[in-house]
Formats: sequence, C-alpha cells, structure tokens
Amino acid sequence: MGLAVLGLPASATEDRPLVCLVDDAQWLDEGSRQVLAFAARRLMAEPVALIFALRESDGDPELGGLPELLVEGLTEPDARALLASAVRVPLDPLVRDRIVAEAHGNPMALLHLPRAPAELAGGFWLSSRRPLASCLQNAFYQQFRSLPKDSRRLLLTAAAEPTGDACLLRRAAGLQQIPPDAAAPAEAAGLVEFGTTVRFHHPLVRSAIYHRTAAPDRRAAHRALTAAIDPDRDPDRRAWHRAHAADSPDESVALDLERSAGRARGRGGVAAEASFLQGAAELTPDPARRVTRALAAAQAHIDAGGADQAHNLLAVAEAGPLDALQRARLEWLRARLVFSQVRGNEAPRLLLDAAHRPAPLDATLARDTLLEAVGAAIFAGRLSEGPGQREVAEAARAGPPPPTTPRTVDVLLDSVVSRIIDGYPASVDCLRRAQHAVRQEQKPGAADEDMRWLWLASRVTPEPLAPELWDDDAWYELAAGAVTRTRDAGALAVLPRALSYQACFQVQAGELDTAAALIDEATAISEAAGGVPMMYSSLVLAAWRGRESQALDLISTTIEEVRARGEGRSLALAECATALLYNGLGRYAAALPAAARACRYEDLGVFGWALAELIEAAARSGQPETAAAALETLTERTRASGTAWALGVGACSRALLSDDQAADALHQEAIEHLGHCRIMVQLARARLLYGEWLRRRNRRQESRTQLGRAYEVFNRIGADGFAERARRELLATGETVRKRTVGALDELTSQEAQIARLAKDGNTNAEIAAQLFISPRTVEWHLGNVFTKLGVSSRRHLRTALPSPQRPENAAV
Repeated sequence: MGLAVLGLPASATEDRPLVCLVDDAQWLDEGSRQVLAFAARRLMAEPVALIFALRESDGDPELGGLPELLVEGLTEPDARALLASAVRVPLDPLVRDRIVAEAHGNPMALLHLPRAPAELAGGFWLSSRRPLASCLQNAFYQQFRSLPKDSRRLLLTAAAEPTGDACLLRRAAGLQQIPPDAAAPAEAAGLVEFGTTVRFHHPLVRSAIYHRTAAPDRRAAHRALTAAIDPDRDPDRRAWHRAHAADSPDESVALDLERSAGRARGRGGVAAEASFLQGAAELTPDPARRVTRALAAAQAHIDAGGADQAHNLLAVAEAGPLDALQRARLEWLRARLVFSQVRGNEAPRLLLDAAHRPAPLDATLARDTLLEAVGAAIFAGRLSEGPGQREVAEAARAGPPPPTTPRTVDVLLDSVVSRIIDGYPASVDCLRRAQHAVRQEQKPGAADEDMRWLWLASRVTPEPLAPELWDDDAWYELAAGAVTRTRDAGALAVLPRALSYQACFQVQAGELDTAAALIDEATAISEAAGGVPMMYSSLVLAAWRGRESQALDLISTTIEEVRARGEGRSLALAECATALLYNGLGRYAAALPAAARACRYEDLGVFGWALAELIEAAARSGQPETAAAALETLTERTRASGTAWALGVGACSRALLSDDQAADALHQEAIEHLGHCRIMVQLARARLLYGEWLRRRNRRQESRTQLGRAYEVFNRIGADGFAERARRELLATGETVRKRTVGALDELTSQEAQIARLAKDGNTNAEIAAQLFISPRTVEWHLGNVFTKLGVSSRRHLRTALPSPQRPENAAV
C-alpha cells in the first residue's frame, strides 16, 4: 500500500508540482498514518511537498523525525484584532485581555470561544478551567444546539458516518424523514459543508456533536445508516454501523463483525481485524463464546502492536468461563505480550509456564510455545533472571513429542534443544536436518501456514542456523531467499530482519558497501513501519570497517540499550565486535578482555566466532594457556561441522599456537579451505596471519605475496583497520605501499551503490523502485548522481565501472 501511494505523485506531477496537505494528522488512523509517513520519507526527487499539521509531533512513531516547523501563536496585537472581528458585541477591555491571554494565540479559540451565548453575556465572559479543546467542543456544541431539530438530526447522522459519504447520508436522512432543506441552517452556521462529500468545519465539531448527544439518538443514527447500506456491496461498513446501533449484546451483530475480521485479515489489515474482533467480543451474549472471541481479538492486537487493547481483552477473557485449553492459551498470549514488549529477563519464565498448561490438551500449541520459550532464553542469554537456556531446553525435551509428520517448527525445536543439551558435536546432524527443512520451506509453493511458523522460528531463534553450522552456501541461499520472499509478500514487519540477515552474510563475503545499503534499507523500513531498527548487523559491519571512534560509539550505545532490555545474546555480539575491531587494529591487549567476556556464556551463533577472536588476541598477547583452552573448544566445533569455512578457521587458529613446521602447513591448509568458500574476509585474514608469520621468519618474498593479496582485498572492500595492519607489515618487508585512495566508487552513498549494482544487473527503474521501496523517479535521480560520480553516461557503462562480486579463489569457473 505504501508503494502504491508513493506512485500516485509520479503520475500527478508530470505537468506541474503538487502539494499534499494532511490536516489534523493526530486523528488519522494508524494504518493511514503509517502509509503516508512511509511515502513522505521516500519523496526525494519528485516535485511534491507533503505537509502534516498536528498538535504535537513528540512521541509519534510514524511522523517523528520528519523535518518540522513549529507554528507559533498569534502575537497579542493580531490576536486582539482577530477577536474584535469575531465578536459583534462590546467587550470590557479586561475581559478582552483575559480571552486573548487564555487563547495563547490560537486563532480557532479566538474565533469560536466567544460564540457560545451562555458564556458571553452582556459583554462579560466566564473563563473555564477546562482544556482548550474541551472549551472549543463546548462552543461548537452550543452552536449545534441552537439549530432546528431536523438540522440537528441530519448533523448527528453525518457525524456518525466517518467516511463523509454524501449519497449514503441522503439515503439515511430519507429513512428518518429528514427534509432536504435541513442542511441549510447547518451550513449557514459554518459547522459543515454538504457537497459530493460531507465536510465538518473542524474534527472537533464532529466530535462535539457525536459524543455530547444522548446515546439513544446516536444509536438511531447508526440504525438509519445500517439500513441505508447495501449488505452485499459494503458488508464491513454495515457491520460497523450495526455494532454501534446495538443497545445490548447481539450474536448476529457479533457474527457479522467476526466475518468482517476475516475479510480484513485476508487484505492484510491486522489492525482492522483486531478492531472487528474486539467489537465482536464485546457484543457476544454467550459468556463462553465471548471468551473465545476475546482471546482471538487479543492475539490480533498483539500482532498489530496494540498492547493496551490486548491487556484489556485478556482481562475480559479471564473473567469468563475458561476451560483448561483456553486458560492455557490465555497464559500463552500473556507471555507473548511480555516478550513482544521486553525481549529478555522475564519472558523465558512466562513462556515456559505458558507451555506447560496446554501440553496434555494441545501438543501443537505446547510445542509452538516451547519454541518461543527456547528462543526467549537464547535471546536473554547471560542476563536471564529466570530459567536459563538449559533449563528451558530440558523442559522442551520433556514436553510433548513431535507429530508423526513433523512440521518445520518441530524439527527446528528439537534441533535447538539438542544443541543446548547435547553439545555442538552431537547436535550437528540434527541442526543440518533443521536447516534442510528451512531451505525446503523457502522454495516456491511452501504452504502459507508453514511460512508463518518459519518466520516465528526466525524471530524466536535469533541467529539462523547457517552461521552456527559454518555453512556459507546455505547462508547465502537462505539470506537471498528470505529477502525475496518477504519483498514479494510486502511483509514490512519481517523484511528488516531478513535484510539484516543478508547484510551479515554480505559482510563476511567482503561486500561491505552492499551490507551498508541493506542495513540502511532495513533501518528505513523499520522506521517507516514504526518498528525498532535492527542494529546487530551494524555492529559487525562497523568492526570490520575498523573506524575506531565510530565503531566504539555504536558498540557503547548498543551495550547500554541491550543491558536495559535484558538481551544477553546481543551483549555477547557487541563484545565480539569489540574484540574483532581491536584485533583488526593490531591492539591485541585491548581485544583480549572483550573476547573473554564474549566467551563467558555459550551464546548460539556468536560463541564460535568469539572463540576465534579470543585465540588470536591471547596468542598475540603472550597468554598461550588462554588461547589453548579456547582452541580446544573451537576445534571440537569446526571438526564436527566439517565445512570449508569451519576447517579454514580451525586451521588458522591452530597455526597461531603451533611450532614452525606445523604452523607453515596449517596456514596453507587454512588458505586452501577458505579459498573454497564465500567468506572473503576470513580468507584475506588467513593470508594476513600467514604473511605476518612468514615475515617474522625472514621469508620476506613469500610474506610479501600473502600480505599483498590480503592488503588488496582489505583495501578494496574498505576494511580500514585490517588494511592498515597489512600495510604496516608490508612496509616492514621493505615493500612500498600507498595508503588507500578514495576513488569514484567510494564517493557513492550506500543507496547509490545499491541502485547502481541493480541497474548493472539489468533491472528497470520500476523494478529497482519496487525492491528498494522508493519511487521510480527517485531511482532515476540517484542514477543521475551515479553517472556523474563515475564519469559514465549510460547504464551499459556500469558493467565496466563497477567491480564484480569476488568468487571463491578455488571455485570452479
């Protein structure tokens, strides 16, 4: 929907610029506000101004961060002049000054407050302690009350129909026998305009009329509107009005709302689904059925991010006659709600407790909840205040067995439980089966329900399986497939995670600029969709880039935030990134404590990488015992994995602690293995370590070869810390080395680089726009900048101007 709205200005601005004014944006529904904010953040090259007017921008998750202009109130002389034009009776000067002071320069207050005849008698105005909005509503309501009865009935019916459908209003007015001339007094009073649509002078007018009118009169207006709507053409709006016309619980009305919720779910309208289900629960007369609908509405509100509504609905369900399975589901939803708000500390215990209840009644629900509990324990890691990983995993193993034909989520649960309880070597085969199941689910034709649980598994198991198994081929396939599937589905809630996952792979593959572009896109989509930006891939990228000040600022901020949220695994990743940063800079004494902290807890997806950093830092800091202990643990893992990536890292780490003859062979073995995989940065790092070892043994010519190839890679990809370390080593061999120079390609922004690569691959502007969630005109604008910076004039020249992704050195051509 955001892309569709973004495309509208492109067709509307071919001949002239366009300004879009969104007044009183604080009253927009959440979905509309998200879509408009999504478009606003992506209007770059279009001759379009999109202006939101709202009371306060602070705390608005969608509109916050857009450029702002604070509109001040009128000056005192202007306020007095405006007041004088609005009041036709003499005002005592002291009263006039008091009105001006209390209006705080608000023009609407100056125009409308004095119109209330009961509050302006004989030129004197009785001040109110109520908020300004309440005072204005009262002024509008007094105007409304002064109208003839039929005019009031017409305005109330208009206020009850939020879409402003003039045709529907005429039909509803006719059903109430309201004469056509009833509109004239309301228009003459300046409260409303009747045309092709019905427009109130201000939203407060509609609010004052609707909410201050007696409930029976409001219900009568809704009944007329219900009767005026064709049930076949607009069943959802009819159901909405029927609900507001009901004066007591009514099963037929609740059933209509439940059907509307199903249609909203089919359209992807999660918030609308939740609202319809909530209304259905409130109007259900049967207590048992009300519990069922309240639980469904609570789940929909959790999915839509409506925590407060979900809390209230769970309280409604809890007050009803819950059976054992419903009680179990209620506890599960309550635990999910906590996990969605604070990922850490308390969530593992709540989810584990919630998993025990349905075990005898619904094995599927129990296992789904156990997977969430395991994921919460992994996420909390060392900061968990409840049951730890092993305790939760043991509870999962003791829980219901998988069905005869296991789902992907069942295979994943059992593999993660095995990994935690049985250790890495014993669980490798089980992990590979789970990874295979996940890869199968990503193929075209996977069932929607299976895909839903696949993404649940992705959320609750923070690090995907491929990095844990050191399987770069699977990582490449899964990362690309995840992004493709979520892009095609327009799943903005999941796409940032998929992009972050792919960004991590691109860092390991040596495509740091591509990774940066993916991270930028993930951040932009998270902000547009009202989510929290993913910063974990940014840590790894910053560490490899080796820009110390920037990296440490990001790491420090992350550590502070994840400690507050109780995310122990993220804390380990931040410490691992710190160790990587300092190892790259050649400051091993600083890397050592960070690596040691990262290795104090066996965090899935982080521990193996942290061990490699600890071995290098300890070996280079004169602490061979620490390095040897870490090497024993790492070797157990890399041999069990058996992939080229794992064997290469293992050989490289063993070389750091071996005597000369064995070290020489191990360095060469590491380079050979890593040359057969996609992990470019680790291959360059293995060459750097071998070159450093050769130089210290006065084998200068051989060391220059290895150091030169390492330097070329690090210099080209922008790994500045490792590049400078390789440059220093080359200088020590007597080689003349120039520092990295900034070329035309380096001048491209991350988004320009990503657009250039997509254009190079043959994608049209429209295809690039759809993939990056921007407009085609913005793509055209970026490409113009790319052509200028690269000194080319067309797309076909991009093939020679842009470097191709590097292949594994020993891959078959």
